[in-house]
Amino acid sequence: MTSVTASYIVHGSTDNLEKKAEGIALGLTVGSWTDLPHLEQKQLQRHKGRVVSVEALAENKGLIKIFYPAANFSTDLPAILTTVFGKLSLDGKIKLVDLQFSDELKSAFPGPAYGIDGIRRMLNKYDTPLLMSIFKSVIGKELDYFSTQLRDQALGGIDIVKDDEILFDNPLTPFTKRISKAKSVLDGVYEETGHRTIYAVNLSGKTFDLKDKAKRAKESGADLLLFNVFAYGLDVLQAIREDNEIGLPVMAHPAVSGAFTSSPYYGFSHRLLLGKLLRYAGADLSLFPSPYGSVALERNSALGIARELTSEDSRIKKALPVPSAGIHPGLTPLLYRDFGVDSVINAGGGVHGHPLGAAGGGKAFNQAIRAVMSDIPLELAATDHLELKQAVELWGVSEATV
Repeated sequence: MTSVTASYIVHGSTDNLEKKAEGIALGLTVGSWTDLPHLEQKQLQRHKGRVVSVEALAENKGLIKIFYPAANFSTDLPAILTTVFGKLSLDGKIKLVDLQFSDELKSAFPGPAYGIDGIRRMLNKYDTPLLMSIFKSVIGKELDYFSTQLRDQALGGIDIVKDDEILFDNPLTPFTKRISKAKSVLDGVYEETGHRTIYAVNLSGKTFDLKDKAKRAKESGADLLLFNVFAYGLDVLQAIREDNEIGLPVMAHPAVSGAFTSSPYYGFSHRLLLGKLLRYAGADLSLFPSPYGSVALERNSALGIARELTSEDSRIKKALPVPSAGIHPGLTPLLYRDFGVDSVINAGGGVHGHPLGAAGGGKAFNQAIRAVMSDIPLELAATDHLELKQAVELWGVSEATV
């Protein structure tokens, strides 16, 4: 049967957990049951929510799972989220931690257009984590500054360079001119070095203008779109993904998502919002705070996001996890231990803050990645590589332990 099963963590007394679960199952579907005449019960049976399980996790914490028949909603994420968590999100300390879609319902969602394999094909880079960096301090600067910074990052062996999420369309670095300039710079570096770097341009503006703007990006030669999904909505991401005239991979930025995920008592779990739902809606890459950086996410939450993005699913391609914030080369052992080969190491200050500039920062990261994958301690590898040596002296090393 086409359906979705929602899992909730509820806080408070667990004495009447079964009653609370039944109240949710009915309140979000048929409204009541025992007071309905038998004929109406028969007519509404296919619409009735059903309690799947109830489990007390602690004295004041419980896990409730509820089945919602798809006869109640259209096959879009706004309808599904309104059904399973609409008014319930206002009702006390309750957190939506997971949604299990039936196979038939899952087939209504596109998943990533490119996914891990497609991004790797773009870069012709396999069997190693990818490396990404971010433009820094480009607001108020012109295209020449943008071009110089992009070239330095590409010369450092960065695989993906993304716009800052707060770099919007502006007179100094207009959207399509950024794309054209980036293409020229990166093609030049490729001819010079043989290393392919791709650029993620920030897709922004009014919601109903986004698809046309994304098509202009495609026509201008864009590689990849950066998108502040949670400022717009998951359904907007899906619309961009499903438009074949756009046909570009999408990198989802977590800006604004903290308003929905940060509380342990309310909202969505990180793994659901930044993992499963982004993947279903069509994100090829998902950024989220790493467990060790300046905006650290609890480790199990970060790993949960990565598992949702990369788990095997015959219907939906895998997406790349991008643990971010406060990343420097000395964290590479931890990143590799926790997120493995199919991940993106993303750094801003850890690239630009290197004593030899962005090119030196990129080289230091690449040296760190090669060392970790060869099971060589970073401090030992640093004796043979100036860039890594300077990074280790500046930021230190966090070696992984089993």
